[in-house]
Order: sequence, then structure tokens, then C-alpha cells
Amino acid sequence: MDAADYYTGIVAEGYALLKGTHFPADRYADLIAASGEPALELGCGDGDPLLELRRRGLEVEGVDSSADMLARCAQRAAAAGLEVVTHHQRMEDLDLDRRFATIFLAGPTFTLLPDDDLARRALAAIREHLTDRGVAEIPLWVPPPRDDLGASRRVQTQDGTMVAFTALSEEYDVTHRTRTTHVRYERWARQPSETVEVAERDWVIHWHTQESFGVLAQEAGLQVVAMTDLDGTAVTGDEEQFVVTLTR
Repeated sequence: MDAADYYTGIVAEGYALLKGTHFPADRYADLIAASGEPALELGCGDGDPLLELRRRGLEVEGVDSSADMLARCAQRAAAAGLEVVTHHQRMEDLDLDRRFATIFLAGPTFTLLPDDDLARRALAAIREHLTDRGVAEIPLWVPPPRDDLGASRRVQTQDGTMVAFTALSEEYDVTHRTRTTHVRYERWARQPSETVEVAERDWVIHWHTQESFGVLAQEAGLQVVAMTDLDGTAVTGDEEQFVVTLTR
């Protein structure tokens, strides 16, 4: 499956309910305050933290490769009475008619690009969309092998619908820096015996080491200004999560 087609159907519906990583809007509001407007969130999904940043009056646009996720974002924006500009584009094919003082991803969405070539193209596109003094911030993640194969995560919506996520099997490839997990999403009506929809997907995470990402950034014409952990402390080299700050 094409990476851009992963978040469709019940996968998009279950995303907000099942996501495990939360990046508070304050972090990105502070980034925008320091780096400037306009700002662009890549991989904005269904609107977190994009909608909260717009609620605060910040000039932020969003980009996502999933039309279903953008539709959910639009629904949430309308319900909140917010005006938001989003673009249905792939990160590696980014082609907008303006440049941005701040470009960021609110989570390690960059690792959904399945190989170094697409990652390099995405970084080059980010460079072309930064202002001369613009700043890009990219969180990255080196995933360990899963230890929960076969276990289901379940959540219930307000109308009683049950959504479940199960990692069924996995291929962990250190040579190509990929973790490919075959997953199942399920949605039930009020009675768990009444399964209404099932979707199985291959979830590919293509990770980057601090060294390999620095090489890709340089090849794309970007300069690494800093690599820190999520709290802003300089990394030591073996962190599973780290944030890269880039400029032209």
C-alpha cells in the first residue's frame, strides 16, 4: 500500500482515538513565536495541534497526504467556528505558492516516508518553502521492535461504537531501517458480535539515526542547527526520540 493511502477509512476514524503520542500546542506556539509567521504544519492530519494554533490567532496552514484526514480536520474546524487553510499534498511533492517562516511536524510523521529517497525529496521541498531566515522542526523516532503483537487496543466512542487496533506481525529490518507491522483495525456496533468494518494494512516506519538524517539534510541543502530531545536538551546519540531544527 502507498504510504499516502494508509490513513483512509476506519484508520482515519480511529486515529484520534488510538494515537499514543501527544505534542501540546504550546510547544508549536512557542516555536512560531520565536521563528515567525506564516507557519506550515506538515502531516496535519485531523487538526492537532493545527486547530488550537488557529484558535489562538496564529497564521498557520496545514498539509496532509490523506484526503480523509483533511475532511475530518475540516469538520472539526467548522464545528469550532475556525477558518483553516489546508492542502492535500504529499510531503515529498510539496508545491505551494508561498514560503513560510516556520515549518514543523507535530510528531514523527516524517518516518512514514518509506525510504531515504522520499525523505531527501521531502527535505528539499521543505527547503524550497522556507523563507531565507526560516526554521523547520522535525521530530524523529527510532522505533524498537514491538512487544505487543496480538494484543488489541480498544476504545469506545460516545455513541457506543468500539474501535480496535491490533498489531498482527512484524518485520524489523535494521539494514534498511524499517519496521513493517501488519495491523488490523476493527469497528463494531454496540454489540461486539456485530463487526461492521475491518481493515488490514502494512504500517511502515522508516527511521533515521542522528547521523543518517544529518547527511540527508545536508544533501537537501539544509543546515542542522540543533538536535535535542523533546525537552530541548542536546542529544547524546542513542535517544529513541529526538527533534531536529533546520535552516536553509
